[in-house]
Amino acid sequence: QDTARAKRILGRTATLEMMLVDEEHSLEAAQNGKTPPGSRLYKMRDGRSILLKKRVIYSGENIVDAAASIDTQNGGPIVSITLDAVGSRINQRITGDNIGKRMAVVYIEIRSRTKVNADDQAVTDQQGRVVRVKERIEEVITAPVIRDQLGKRFQIEGLDSVTEARDLALLLRAGSLAAPVEIIEERTVGPSLGRANIDQGFLSVIIGFVLVLVFMLLYYRAFGLFANTALGLNLVLIVAVLSMFQATLTLPGVAGIVLTVGMAVDANVLIFERIREELRNGNTPQASIHLGYDRALSTIVDANITTLIAAIVLFNFGTGPIKGFAVTLSIGILTSMFTAIFVTRGLANLMYGRKRVKSLAI
Repeated sequence: QDTARAKRILGRTATLEMMLVDEEHSLEAAQNGKTPPGSRLYKMRDGRSILLKKRVIYSGENIVDAAASIDTQNGGPIVSITLDAVGSRINQRITGDNIGKRMAVVYIEIRSRTKVNADDQAVTDQQGRVVRVKERIEEVITAPVIRDQLGKRFQIEGLDSVTEARDLALLLRAGSLAAPVEIIEERTVGPSLGRANIDQGFLSVIIGFVLVLVFMLLYYRAFGLFANTALGLNLVLIVAVLSMFQATLTLPGVAGIVLTVGMAVDANVLIFERIREELRNGNTPQASIHLGYDRALSTIVDANITTLIAAIVLFNFGTGPIKGFAVTLSIGILTSMFTAIFVTRGLANLMYGRKRVKSLAI
């Protein structure tokens, strides 16, 4: 909702570098221009200078997670860092060998800003586009004394506010020194557009549902009525499962439901056509119903399992919208198998079971 903060974050990338503090050489001499080889002067957040060894122990490339929180001891904002296996081994070895020494957390940020001239006006190129330049900011957030051997997780203190901690955690999770995003165009989309898309999605579900109902009823008559009852129950079950998991129904989720409406009757079509084939072979109506369901079962299970595997792959490797589509599709596959195989057979047995009938309305 805070578009200004979003733009600030989009135009920045950040990482961390861990370095040992050079306590073997004079800080005053380094400030006077006599920086020893292998060391470099940095600025701390309060403006004080600090002399660090140039060797980077590990960097943001080894960070797998970062989360902002509050220190339970002093109530200050902190960022909890989780390292990968390589960073964890390095951190364990270096901190174990340097207990009692200081290790600095260097914050490095790449910002993209508009280039301005002496009159503080934006500079443009030959095509009239605003020229943007990148600047590198380096500062030492904190340089604590190593009290004990560290491992996979550690905390960063010395932040000014909770908002800064959240921004830092977000930037660190985004990746180590990736190319910053430059905003070319900015648009504000109101909630009415999203509401309209959702309404159109529900309308497509209703239209598809009604068309399938009419087709099944006209083509398969009484058995089409069984399939329509199962289809309605299938939609109820999908909504019930989504409600049970407190899921938010998005537009990709609606698309998954639309696809499920068509797939739900696919199993019934296989069963009903198999029943028709058995009737043409001269079997009795009761035997045709029994053989139709039994012989179509393996085909139905195989087809739905392959689709379910594809939905699982989409969920594992997809992003947010794709995951929503995969979830509703997976739920729809499972519920449609239940309604198509068990519900329609129960209705068929209720109408034709233990009755002497000469023909089937199919």
